[in-house]
Order: sequence, then structure tokens, then C-alpha cells
Amino acid sequence: MSKGKKKLKVIALGGLGEIGKNITVFEYGNDILVVDCGMAFPDDEMLGIDLVLPDTTYLVKNKERVKGIVVTHGHEDHIGALPYVLRELNVPVYGTRLSLGLLEYKLEEHGILSNCKLQTVSQGQTINLGLFKVEFIRSTHSIADSVALAIHTPVGIVVHTSDFKVDYTPIAGESIDLPRFAELGKKGVLLLMCDSTNVERPGYTMSERTVGEAFEEIFVKAKKRILVATFASNIHRIQQVVNAAVKFSRQVAICGRSMINVSKKAMELGYLTIPEGVLVDIEQIKSFPQEKLVIISTGSQGEPMSALSRMAAGDHRQVEIVSGDLVVISATPIPGNEKCVSGVINELFKKGAEVVYEALADIHVSGHACQEELKLIHQLVKPKFFMPVHGEYRHLKQHAILAQSLGMAQENTLIMEIGQVLEINSSLARINGSVPSGKVLVDGLGIGDVGNTVLRDRKHLSEDGLIIVVVTVQKQTGNVITGPDVISRGFVYVREAEAFMDEVKQLAKDALKKCPSKNWSIMKSSIKDSLRDYLYQKTKRRPMILPIIMDI
Repeated sequence: MSKGKKKLKVIALGGLGEIGKNITVFEYGNDILVVDCGMAFPDDEMLGIDLVLPDTTYLVKNKERVKGIVVTHGHEDHIGALPYVLRELNVPVYGTRLSLGLLEYKLEEHGILSNCKLQTVSQGQTINLGLFKVEFIRSTHSIADSVALAIHTPVGIVVHTSDFKVDYTPIAGESIDLPRFAELGKKGVLLLMCDSTNVERPGYTMSERTVGEAFEEIFVKAKKRILVATFASNIHRIQQVVNAAVKFSRQVAICGRSMINVSKKAMELGYLTIPEGVLVDIEQIKSFPQEKLVIISTGSQGEPMSALSRMAAGDHRQVEIVSGDLVVISATPIPGNEKCVSGVINELFKKGAEVVYEALADIHVSGHACQEELKLIHQLVKPKFFMPVHGEYRHLKQHAILAQSLGMAQENTLIMEIGQVLEINSSLARINGSVPSGKVLVDGLGIGDVGNTVLRDRKHLSEDGLIIVVVTVQKQTGNVITGPDVISRGFVYVREAEAFMDEVKQLAKDALKKCPSKNWSIMKSSIKDSLRDYLYQKTKRRPMILPIIMDI
């Protein structure tokens, strides 16, 4: 690569090799532009963790150079980390009305809205951020007001599709602006960054309108109360439920904190229309005929504290599932959530409800493009270089193969990892080094204070339990005065294993007697070493052993 020629740097801090946590950094000269800043949900190994955020250390270190953050749409995996990141990165955030409307209530919950600079843009608009010109291209996805981006840089145009599908008959607004993609392709696009989530699926993604038809078929047959669970952010889906309810003369109640907040904001901004007299308070549903009621709820992913999960468990304050209720789960389980969703469905059936889910009816369509739609974008944009984004490694690899099948040179197809720095100009693209990246874990009020060591300890405790050995020794001599006493948690029930626990006590006592030094750390190690092998030999388990030595 020519030394004298300046290069654009592209750095993904999330969204590669994973689902969620989408954030990409564009850097040219002294200017930095950030696209999206999302969160991810914890996997099964992250015991007790609430949220996963991207590591934005690189941005915080260079915060004077950051010209702004651009958000493409209002999903959690694209805006969910902003309430945490904006505490350290006080820069303007640009997005469409609904995206910023949803962000506003999140920032308000965190008590930082008054300190944030939110700038509303509209589809088709172009803004200047330092050396970057960012064009917001009308797109279609499973949330209203979504955009793709054309980032005009000194070395060429970068097209970032973000999450999208080609829906010719969207519920509201116009279809994706394919002519603009074609115009950019004729001008010449340096780099295409394209959504890879559904690259393994052949054909086309169905239009959102097909779900509305399915709802009407379900509603016409329903004799009693209907409950529909879906994503709170899928306002088009909520609108279709409302439309079906109005058509069949039913009242609508909204349940679940996020569903209530998002619906309220969408109604304020005009993205959700509910006719006068149709919406009723969830607290008042018992005063309406049940056969004339539709409840729209959160919980389509089986989240333990969501409204639908609490209904299934029988501990929801306002809604009790009764025999004859029709529950429609209008979503596909996110990978990893299948077991939770299945558990909720089983509990609903046990309570006498009829449950309709994706395996039984076409009540959900994806918001992501399938292979034929991806091919269309590639053919319109005709990029020189291609970088697949938004997906696990297998998705990125399959998308690279798809691009190559359309004529993209293998050396121009760039499968990146988070943190890697892509340097690119009009002639060449190469990976040159990396920046700090990874996961920041949120546990309750703690942000980043739980790392791999803590998670390893939690996993250990969850699998094998804990044994605490308490000993009181004389400070001067180190002689045992009382104990050892042994406390077991999650290992064996002491009352049913008294003889076994007596042996454990004796082993700990013998270890202390044989201990060559009265140094506390050596005494603790001696207890651990003597018990570890014995416990494994007897139980084939390795509980965490925690010696506590008190001196008098």
C-alpha cells in the first residue's frame, strides 16, 4: 500500500463472530465516526450476567476525535449500549425520529438524558461529520424508520446496509430505496458492509404483511381471550395485531414494561395508530368481556421476568391464564433461547391455553435479508471490496462465498474479527494490527467488574458446590483451639452425610497438624490439598474449598 496515500480505517468493536453488540468505527486522519452501539444478551456460561456491552476503551482514549455516533435503527443490539457508553463519550448521536425516541426513554431511565446531544435526521438526508459525509438511505427491517448508510470518505464510498430486508409491501412508509443503491453502484463503491444474519437461508424473506393475514385467520376462529407475545420494538407487528383486533371488534391491552414504553413512544411519534376507545388499561381488563379482549405482551423469548413467563408461572399480577385462552407467540427464538421458550409453551398448555407458535403457523417473518435479497444488493452496489458483518463466523464465511459466486475476487473479500483494523484506500485493503476489544459484562449495578475469573468461580459453584472449613487457632503458637467446623452448600446435605463430614473434619485437622509452617496461606493450602483428592475420590466432584482461619 502506498505510504504517501492516506487510508480509511474500519474497526468493528462488535457484531463480528457473534449476534448482537453491533458497533463499527470509521477513522480517517484525525476524525472518527461511530456507527451503532448495541448490546448483546448473555449466553448460558455467563451466570448472573444481565447484559453484554462492547469494549469501547479505544473510543474513550480518542474521545476528542469522535465526531458523532450514527444509529441505523432502534433495536437493542444497535442502541442498547449507548446509556453506558455516553457516560464516558459525550458526543452527538444522530438517528431517525423513532430510533432516537426509543433511545430517549432508555437514557431517561439511566438519568442521563439531559446531558446527551441527540440530533434527529430523516431518511434521504446527508450530514457532515468532520471529513465524513453520512447519507441516510431508506431501508426496511422489523422496526420502522430504519436506514442503511452511504459514508462518503476521502478515499471512496462505504455502503453499510445495517440490518435490512427487501420488503416491497411494508406496513408503513415506503419500501427500501433500491434506486439509490443502484446510483451509488454506478458512481463506484469502495467497500460494502452487509448484514449476514440470514445468509444461510435461500430465497426471499416474506413481507411483514403476510403476518397480518395470518393474524386475521387466527382471530376469526378465536372464541375467547387472545394474548399475543412479540418483540416490543416490532411496532409493525403490534400495529397488525391492533388492526386485527379492530376488525373483529376487540379491545386491546398492552402488558410488559418495555412494551408499554415503546408503544407509548411510537404513538406519540405517529408510528403506531390505535383508534379511539380501543386501548384499555391492563389494570381494567377484568371489567371487559374476555372474548372481546386482546392482550399484547412481552416475553416471546421466554425471558424469566417477562410478562408472558410470569403469566405461564401463575404469578402475574393482572393476567391469569385460564382454560380456553389463545396465546400467539409471534417470534422465532433467538439461538440459545429455545429451551426457555419451550418451557413457557409447556406451562401455558398445562394451564389449559391453546398456544400458536411459529412451528404451527406463519405468525412471524424475519427482518433480515435471505440469499436472493443479498444478491440483489451486491449486484446493485458492485463494490470493489466486501466485508460481511452482523453474524457468527459461519454467517460471515457463507456471505463471503456468496459474494465470490457473484464475481467478487477472493482477495477483495474481507472476513474480519472484532478489534482488527482494516486499512483501505482506492487501490488496496489490508488488516493492520488491532485495538482493544471484547465484552464488558453488566451484573446488577456493576459494569465491567465481573470478568472471566468471577464467571469461572460461579460456574464451579453451580456445578460442584462449596465446602467451608472454619478453624480457630492461637495467634502465637498456631495451635488449633476449636474446629475444624465444616459447612457444605450445594455439595452434600450435611445431616444425611454426617459420617462423611466427620471424616472431612478429621482430614482437615490432620492437615493442620502436619503443616510445616504456621503461616496462614500455607495452612489454607494444606487444608485444600488434603481435602481435594479425598472429596473427588469419594464423590467424583470437585467442590470449591474455602478455608477460613481465625486467630485468638
